[in-house]
Amino acid sequence: MAGTDSRRRAKGRRRGRRRAARPGPGPLSRTAFGTAGLLCLVLGTSLALSGRETPVVRVETSGHGSGGTDAPAAAQGAGATTGTAPAAPAAPKPYPPSPPTRLLVPSVGVDAPVAELGLNPDGTVEVPPTDRGDEVGWYRNGPTPGETGPAVLIGHYDTAHGPAVFKQLPKLRPGELIRIRRADGATVDFKVRTLLQAAKDRFPTEQVYGDTPAPALRLITCGGRIGSDGHWTDNIIVLADLA
Repeated sequence: MAGTDSRRRAKGRRRGRRRAARPGPGPLSRTAFGTAGLLCLVLGTSLALSGRETPVVRVETSGHGSGGTDAPAAAQGAGATTGTAPAAPAAPKPYPPSPPTRLLVPSVGVDAPVAELGLNPDGTVEVPPTDRGDEVGWYRNGPTPGETGPAVLIGHYDTAHGPAVFKQLPKLRPGELIRIRRADGATVDFKVRTLLQAAKDRFPTEQVYGDTPAPALRLITCGGRIGSDGHWTDNIIVLADLA
């Protein structure tokens, strides 16, 4: 992959019966486990060479160029409430391990099969094949959707064959529903918390795959604009919590 100064192998960590590979801090690892340079690369290159107007993909809630705290999905209400704060709700009960088989995001028209993704020889995570742009990939060394921790799903924004599975992902809004069907027959519901946009060289690593106290979901695709090298400059990341 072009534009990589260094590569470090992922360090394994135990998650139940699986070993979750944790990408190192190098630039390649910070770009969605090494996916940003591949997602939509073919289409991006063809657009750049053809001289067509460079497309721009952005989200309203943007953490562009930042690996810091989540940006709020919307402005806070003007008035502060007084009195005793209500008790915090109990943490959602996690599900047992079971691989995802299908992803449904009704508000943006996603209804897609899910395949497993492993690691490349350099320790970065694989991406779905460009000839299967309607397919989502789940990082199988991490939690399954519904387990405690962040389940990570990766999909193309577009490819040389046209719009792909996550073409409409930047249109998602906080509170909207994401459903995951699993091999055990269960359906796990998540709600969008926020969308982030991050430059490839400042990927918010801990926000995406760092430990969480409850089940969480991350959807990753490409965004920003296409640079002179034919790569998208950014990643668009959906952070979602168990509904």
